[in-house]
Amino acid sequence: MTRKRMPIGIDDFKKLRVNDFYYIDKTGLIKDLLENWGEVNLFTRPRRFGKSMNMSMLKYFFEIGTDKSLFDGLEISKETELCEKYMGQFPVISISLKQVMGETFGVAVKNLWEQIMRLADSFEFLLNSDKLSIRDAENLKKLCVGSGNLDASLMQLSDMLCKHYGKKVIILIDEYDAPLQKAYENGYYDEMVKLIRQIFGYALKSNESLFFGVLTGCMRVSKESIFSDLNNPKLYTLLDDQCDERFGFTDSEVRELLDYLGLGEYYETTKDWYDGYLIGQSGIYCPWDVINYCDQLLNNSNKKPKNYWANVSENGIIKDFAEMADTQTREQIAVLINGGTVRKELVQELTYRDMTSNIDNIWSILFTTGYLTQRGFHDDDTYDLCIPNREVKNIFIKKINEWFAEKVVESEDGLQEFFEALTAGDAGTVERLLNYNLGKSISYLDGGKYGDKETFYHGMLLGMLNSRKDWEVLSNREAGMGRPDITAFNLRTEEAYIIEVKYSKTEKDLSADAKKALEQIDTQLYNQYFNAREPKSIKHYGIAFCKKLCSVISVGYPVKSGKTC
Repeated sequence: MTRKRMPIGIDDFKKLRVNDFYYIDKTGLIKDLLENWGEVNLFTRPRRFGKSMNMSMLKYFFEIGTDKSLFDGLEISKETELCEKYMGQFPVISISLKQVMGETFGVAVKNLWEQIMRLADSFEFLLNSDKLSIRDAENLKKLCVGSGNLDASLMQLSDMLCKHYGKKVIILIDEYDAPLQKAYENGYYDEMVKLIRQIFGYALKSNESLFFGVLTGCMRVSKESIFSDLNNPKLYTLLDDQCDERFGFTDSEVRELLDYLGLGEYYETTKDWYDGYLIGQSGIYCPWDVINYCDQLLNNSNKKPKNYWANVSENGIIKDFAEMADTQTREQIAVLINGGTVRKELVQELTYRDMTSNIDNIWSILFTTGYLTQRGFHDDDTYDLCIPNREVKNIFIKKINEWFAEKVVESEDGLQEFFEALTAGDAGTVERLLNYNLGKSISYLDGGKYGDKETFYHGMLLGMLNSRKDWEVLSNREAGMGRPDITAFNLRTEEAYIIEVKYSKTEKDLSADAKKALEQIDTQLYNQYFNAREPKSIKHYGIAFCKKLCSVISVGYPVKSGKTC
């Protein structure tokens, strides 16, 4: 049997079905929309949770002239009466605002026009319709060349389609809030809000040609900001039970996928890394992660999970969070990273301008964008929030490490004294400076797994060492009989450094563990890593950490000849 391929980077439903990629059936969304009627429907989900694929699926189901065989064997095909009434029966306008961005408002508008022109070109056949007026034809010609009324463009196209087919139109708008995020980041937020509000007002409110509309996005942007010209849209958020299984993969769907691929032995690892989201009442995996990990398992000898979602998400929000955090919030971050929950009120209606105006809003943003999920709610409208899985936990640790390294650089002495002590082999001063800076950090290391704690300190040291551009700093490279935690080489002075990190269970064990780390460098022959470099000297550092304390032991070796070991 030929095994279906993983649909990496494919969000076109027809392409996926025609080319026989593996598809986890979400066509039940069609029935949900029709039975739970809303003239305008808004789905909010984090990035890479299948929003674009579902919008493409809706387009191919409803649009006139569709290939009905695309849905053969899928859940919706069992609803014969519904399919006869709705499949292939409507003109559809489908547009994504994902690429509507730019450093200036003018560039963003130009990119929006590109999307409108492409959309208008797809309806160029309407110029031959005897149902359209001369004015309609002129408007369509203008839209095809990027002129005319941008505010009313979607409404005008829907009017033309309705006249031609004699049927009302379905409007699908994917990533509706993407232009607002970029506008906020680049300083033209008010202008973009006004434009999007006008477009939505024309297309989705009092539009007699509209059958229904569906929008997707990451955030439920405040009614006063975008939807002030609309009737309240029907909302499907991360807290709602309706359609809770239609975006993302359920546990049973992931099990079935792994079994189909012959990868059932990786179920627990997949669950640990990529599950953990509670949407409505359903446990959900991030689909982007699962698909990429399965593809990696099938085609790569490296079976270790990766942080796929981190590469497609805006991770700066975590650094903003750490930057704004007071002592109480930093302790709450510690609770989260150690697997606990934090009780918070969630503000679901925000503008991008409100995002970082206070720490309470950032909690809500972290939830809506997928960095946190919920584990239950209370009568006072508060929720127990937690980090969903190991992948997101790693993102938190990495970004907080970066923040911590930046704080050290920005401190009064910066890193100058630290590097002077390191190059001099002054273990006492290195220890004092590390202890001083650890005292100012986010203390999330009282619980959690041993490996996570050691990883934090390892990452912290890497961040500090990488601030020197004349140093070559590497992590976990093969050397001798193992992998030293950190190797560093001063390109200017040709001096080398090997650092081994340990985490101690108690403060009493610090000195002994630092000594063990130093001995490991010798017994595992880590010096061999520098054989080809012929450094002038090599300094070994054994560093043991426990919570906000450390012990540092060092020894230096001058290198007199070519070989270091």
